[in-house]
Amino acid sequence: MTAPVARVALPVHAHHGGWEELHPPLMEPATYAVEPQPSGPPWRPWEEVGAEEAARQGVFVPVPFVSFGARDRIVIAPGDSRSMTLVLDWCDGHCRGVDGRSGPHLACEGCGRAVATRVDDCGDWQAVWLEPDAEVRRASRLPAGPPPGWDDLARPGHRVPPVEPDGAWSLRRHAALGVALAHLVAASGDRPVALPAGRVTALLGHAVRQYLPAGPDGLSTALAGPGLPPPRPRPDLLLVPRHPLTGAPWRPPHDDGTVVPLDSGVWAYLAHPGETSPIPATGVLPEGVLRDDYPLPPSPGCFLTAHHGAFEATLARLPAARTLRQRGARWPAR
Repeated sequence: MTAPVARVALPVHAHHGGWEELHPPLMEPATYAVEPQPSGPPWRPWEEVGAEEAARQGVFVPVPFVSFGARDRIVIAPGDSRSMTLVLDWCDGHCRGVDGRSGPHLACEGCGRAVATRVDDCGDWQAVWLEPDAEVRRASRLPAGPPPGWDDLARPGHRVPPVEPDGAWSLRRHAALGVALAHLVAASGDRPVALPAGRVTALLGHAVRQYLPAGPDGLSTALAGPGLPPPRPRPDLLLVPRHPLTGAPWRPPHDDGTVVPLDSGVWAYLAHPGETSPIPATGVLPEGVLRDDYPLPPSPGCFLTAHHGAFEATLARLPAARTLRQRGARWPAR
C-alpha cells in the first residue's frame, strides 16, 4: 500500500494548519509517523461524553468535540501511497480538496476495502492517513539508512527558518509555537516566565507575553540540548528538542528537572542558527563585481504569534490543564 518508508517522529503540527491556505505535504518522502492518540471521526460532543470518558480518550478539559477515532493511525506523504483508489461518494471537503470528515475514502485496488484517508483541503497539511487495522508492515528488503537521532539536529537541513520565502511567518513554526506554549504554561503553572535573552526572546517573547502573566521573579529558562553546554546554574525550566525518531523530549543526564519540549526543527534553528549575515563580516568585494543579494528577502511586518488551536488542543491533552482550569487560568493572558 506504500512505497518503502522509514519511521520518524509525528510532527507536532500534524493537526494544526492555517485557515484558507494550501499546505505542502506533512511528511517528507519515504517517511511515516504514528499518531498514538485517537484522531479523526467519529466525533462526539463533550456534553455527551463527560469528563471521565473524555479522560480515557486523553482529553482532560472541556472541548467542543472529542475524537473517538482509531489510535495508532499511520501518516505518509501522498506521493508514497500505492495501489489505492478514491471512493468518490465519500470524498467530502470544502473548497479546494478533501478533508476526511466522513472517514476513510481510499480503497485497496485489489479487495475494495477502505484503508486510508487522503487530506489535502485548504487549512490542512497534505497527507494520507492509513487505518491501523487495514495494513500489515513488511520489510522492504532495501538497504536501510541509520535512523534519525540527536546528531541530525546539527544538520543545516534540519533547521526550520521562521520565515517562508514569501516573507510570511512559517506555518510550521506558527503551529509548533502553539504546542510549545501549551507545555510551557503547564510546566510553569501559569506563572511568569523569564526567557533567555537573544534569539529565543526575539522570536518567542511576544507570544509568551500573550499567554503567560507578567510579573517579577519569573521562572528562569534556558535553551538546552545535544551539543550545547549545560546552563549553570540549572534554571527552573529547560527548553529542549524532541527526538526526531521517538518524539521524546531530550533530558540532561541524571537530571529530573522540568523540561519544555520544542519541535526539533524549531529548536535546531534557535540552538544552531548558522551563518545569518547577508554581507561579509570583513573585506570588500573586488572592483567590478556586482552584489546579487539585494533586495533582501521580505520579512513579516508583525510579531510571531502562536496557533491558538494548537495551543488549546495540546493543553487539553495535558493532565495539568485540569488544575490550571480549576484555578481560573485564561488564555491569552489578560
